[in-house]
Amino acid sequence: MLLITDDTLFWNLHARLAMLAKERRLPAIGGIGAFAEAGGLMAFGPSLKEEFRRAVSYVDRILKGAKPADLPVAQPTKFELIINLKTAKALGLTIPQSVLLRADEVIR
Repeated sequence: MLLITDDTLFWNLHARLAMLAKERRLPAIGGIGAFAEAGGLMAFGPSLKEEFRRAVSYVDRILKGAKPADLPVAQPTKFELIINLKTAKALGLTIPQSVLLRADEVIR
């Protein structure tokens, strides 16, 4: 199994990495949903939509006069699991129903 870390180095390469892993019949999991959408087996990581919402609230507080140094450091609170069943089938893998039920999104 190949694990692609959630790093800015890989953000622009997620589609290529997913394609290469699939070509080599290597199950791969990435940290952003776009990885599974591009053909990776799974993606598990913070919800980018939620993180952008949180960033907007920080910008709003700063524009209203809050000092950035006084704002608390926030960690992600919502994570997403996305499973690509097309890729699982191509790799000859069966994803257990219990895992599929926990997924936030299943690509069929």
